[in-house]
Amino acid sequence: MPRSNAWLRRALVFGTTFALVLAACGGSTTPSPTTTVTQGPGDTPAPTEEVDHSGGTIYMLTAAEEFDDIDPQRAYTGEDLAFFGATIMRSLTSFIYDPDAGVANTLQGDLATDTGTASPDATSWSFTLRDGLTWEDGSELTCEDVKYGVSRTFANDVIVNGPTYAVQYLDIPSNPITDENDPKSGFLSAYYGPYDGTGQADFDKAVSCDGKTITFKLNQPVADFNYTVTLGFSPVPDPTGHPDLEDTVEQYTLRPWSNGPYKIDEYTQGNGGHLILVRNDAWDPASDPIRKAYPDVWQVDFGIDAKVMDQRLIASEGDDAFAIQYGSIQPENLSTIFTDPETPNADFAGRATSDFDPFARYYWIDTNKVSNEKHRQAMAVALDRDAIRANLGGDYAGALGDGVIKPNLGDQYAETGMWTDLFGQAVPDTGDPEFAKQLIADSGEPMPALTWDYPQTAVRDQEAAILVASFGLAGITVTPNPIPPGQYYGIVFDDEAAHEFGWAGWGPDWPNASTVIGPLFTDKGGWNLSRVHDEDFVQGVQDALAELNHAAQAKMWQDLNKLAMERVYVIPTTFGLSQTFGGTKVQPLYQWAPYGSWPYAEMYVTP
Repeated sequence: MPRSNAWLRRALVFGTTFALVLAACGGSTTPSPTTTVTQGPGDTPAPTEEVDHSGGTIYMLTAAEEFDDIDPQRAYTGEDLAFFGATIMRSLTSFIYDPDAGVANTLQGDLATDTGTASPDATSWSFTLRDGLTWEDGSELTCEDVKYGVSRTFANDVIVNGPTYAVQYLDIPSNPITDENDPKSGFLSAYYGPYDGTGQADFDKAVSCDGKTITFKLNQPVADFNYTVTLGFSPVPDPTGHPDLEDTVEQYTLRPWSNGPYKIDEYTQGNGGHLILVRNDAWDPASDPIRKAYPDVWQVDFGIDAKVMDQRLIASEGDDAFAIQYGSIQPENLSTIFTDPETPNADFAGRATSDFDPFARYYWIDTNKVSNEKHRQAMAVALDRDAIRANLGGDYAGALGDGVIKPNLGDQYAETGMWTDLFGQAVPDTGDPEFAKQLIADSGEPMPALTWDYPQTAVRDQEAAILVASFGLAGITVTPNPIPPGQYYGIVFDDEAAHEFGWAGWGPDWPNASTVIGPLFTDKGGWNLSRVHDEDFVQGVQDALAELNHAAQAKMWQDLNKLAMERVYVIPTTFGLSQTFGGTKVQPLYQWAPYGSWPYAEMYVTP
C-alpha cells in the first residue's frame, strides 16, 4: 500500500499529466488531422528580470569511479541522462525544468523549434531545427548530424547498452539472418549502422533531411514519438560534413563532442579521478531556451566513499559547500537530516530532498539460466522483502513493489496480485520459506545454486547478506558477486559474465509504460537483462505499442505487467522514495521529476 497520501498525490499528478499529453498527441481511436504540436506554456515564459547567478564551480561527489557511458547513443541511466543533457548533449525535445512534476513532465522544443508534427495516423513525425546550433568547434549543427546520431543506434555490435527505440520504431526491416554462426546474426535490424553500411538505403528512406527539417517514418503508430526523441536521438557530427570531428566509435564515449553550454576539459577515470566541464564558447544562448549555464565549471569527483560523502556534505565546509551528492543519503544518516520521510529538519531545509522517484527496484532473473518457472517463483516467495526495505531505510525507502509499473503512471498501473494470490496463496512481506520449498518440489527439478550480481555499496553488501539468509531458509544457495558500480551494467549485459540474477532499478523513459515493459522484457527494447524471449509476451508488447486508444493500451500494459510477475521475469522489491542533499551554497535543490535527478540546467552557486 502507499506510504502516505502525499506519496499518492505525487503519483496521481505524474499519471494524469501523461493522459493529457497522449490525448494531445493523437492517442484516440479516431485519427485527428495532421497538426503541429506546438510548445506548451512553459516553453517561452514571459520575460522576467533575472538575477545573474553566473560564475563559480559546482562539485559533484560520487562513489562511482567513472560514468556508465557518456556517448549520446549509449548513455542510459537517469542521473547521467539528466546531467549530460543539461551540459553537453541536447536532443530534439526536452522536458521543462520545474519543481512541480506535472509541469516538469511536459515536453518543449530543444534543438527543434517545437515538439514535432505528426501525421494523422502517427506513423510519421517531423522536427525542424532552430537557427544558431553549433558544435564546440563553432561548426554548424545540421539535420544530417541528428540523422547520423540516430544511425549509430543500429550499430549494435559496438553501440551497446543504450536505448534502442530507433531500431524498434523506424520503418526498417528486421534482420532476416537466423544463422547464429553468421557474424551479422546479432544485429536487430537489416541496417547495420554507419560503420558497416549494410542497409543504408533502408535507413535513408526511414530518416530523411530537407534543409533543417528531419522526418522519421515509423513501422507502426507511435503517438508519443516526440517523447521518444529525448533518448538516443541526439546528434553526433556527421563525418561527411565534419571531417575534423572524428567519431572514433569505441573511444567516442570518452570524449563526445559537445553541442551544449559546456565541453569536456578532463576525464580521468578511477578512484580520485575527475570529469571537468568548462564553458563551451561556441554555444549560442539564443539557440537554447532551456539551459541557464550558470556555473563556470562542473567538477565530478570519483571514488568517494558514500559514508564519507555524507559527512562532508553535512559539514558543508570549503569546496563541499558548493557540492552536491550524486547518489543517496546513507540510511544511518536519514534521521539526522530529516524529521520524517518527507521533511528535512531545520538545519537542512532547502538543501535536502525526499521525493517519490521514478524508479521501481527489482532483481532481474536470467530466464535462460533459471529456465524453470517454479524455481523463479520460489526465489520470489523466499525473499524477505521487508528486511530489504528496512535495510534501505524503512519508511524512507518507499513502498514494497508488486511489479515494474509504478503508480506514478496513473491508470497504467494496477495491482498484479503477486503477493496475494498470483502463485496460489498469499506471500508475507518477510517471505515464506516453506512455500518456496513446495514450489521447488513441484518444479520436478533440483534448485540450482545461484550467484547474485550487484553494484557494490555498503548498503547493498548488507542487502546481499539479507538475501543469502532468506534464500537459505528455503534451501536455496546464493553466492553474492559485488561489482564496482561504474562497471556493473557493462558486466551484467555480457551473457557470459552475468550470473543467474542481479540487482536493478528502472524508471520510465517518459510517462508511458511503453518505456517500461518493452525495454525490460524484449530484445528490441534494449534492456532485457532477464533474457526474455517468450513469443507470446513479445507479441503482446508489439500489440500494445500499436494501440492508439489510451484506455485500451493502459489495460494491455497492466496485463503484461501481471504476466511478467506470474512468470517471475523479475522479483520486485520497492517503489522508492529517494533522499539526497547538497552543500549550503548550491541552489536550487529539488528532485526533477523526469529523471528523479537534480535540476542541473538551472543550478548555481550562491555567495
